[in-house]
Amino acid sequence: MKIGFIGLGIMGSRMAANLQGAGHELVVYNRTQGKADALVENGATRAATPEEVAGQCRLVFTMLSTPEAVEEVALGQDGFLRALPGNSLWVDCSTVNPSFSKKMAWHAKKMGQRFLDAPVSGSLMPAEKGQLIFLVGGDGADLEQVRELMDVMGKAVVHVGDHGQGAGMKMVNNMILGQAMAAFAEALRLGTSLGISEEMLCDTLLSGPAAAPFLKLKQPKLLSRNFSPEFPLEWLHKDLHLASITAYEQNVALPSLQTTKELYALAKQQGLGEEDMSAIYRALLPDQAK
Repeated sequence: MKIGFIGLGIMGSRMAANLQGAGHELVVYNRTQGKADALVENGATRAATPEEVAGQCRLVFTMLSTPEAVEEVALGQDGFLRALPGNSLWVDCSTVNPSFSKKMAWHAKKMGQRFLDAPVSGSLMPAEKGQLIFLVGGDGADLEQVRELMDVMGKAVVHVGDHGQGAGMKMVNNMILGQAMAAFAEALRLGTSLGISEEMLCDTLLSGPAAAPFLKLKQPKLLSRNFSPEFPLEWLHKDLHLASITAYEQNVALPSLQTTKELYALAKQQGLGEEDMSAIYRALLPDQAK
């Protein structure tokens, strides 16, 4: 069975490579064609459009940066959804808002297709090592059809519930990541202003009750100022924005989320959007320390 894979960025390229490494035949598409080169050199078929992917597959994974990008490849002029054979399965691994996932599920059903929202927890290295966690919303029978493929790309599969609930779980996960990263960055900034070294702060804070595994992974970036992206800051800002939209839709007050979102917006204004999310620390530093 050929598997379609659309979206070959930091995450998608590594997920697709793991499927390919397990012996699966891929049909791939990326707007920037060069990002498919390595997969094509190893035997994948390059599609010129998303629609062309659908002409060769009954199963399509998407891994894209924004809801707008997902909607364009699925429903746009060259979209794949209307071109799939009937009763095909679309698995969207993109980080999007729950109401958007529900809308995509509705469109898929209307066109005679099946849909799962299946965003992943993890960044570059877990994607490369096949250690992602899939957070799935949708029908359990559809999940079972692709569970073995998810096991190739990840270490765990969590069936959260109905359509949109996988997306919802990813959203609240990234809320915690974003706010914890910002809080840690502010703590470092205050601590260094008191004359405590960054090394001392990191070593002490990350060995105590404030420690979190992902913060320990960010320590080398914070100390070296090498913010090469594992999870780009602009994507995290997008996720916080989508959480804000969802809070409005659900009539839920999340005041600290709004403040944190503006801090990441400030970092983007400073040109840090394409750097790692941990570059939020750089946004807080005086110019001579950046």
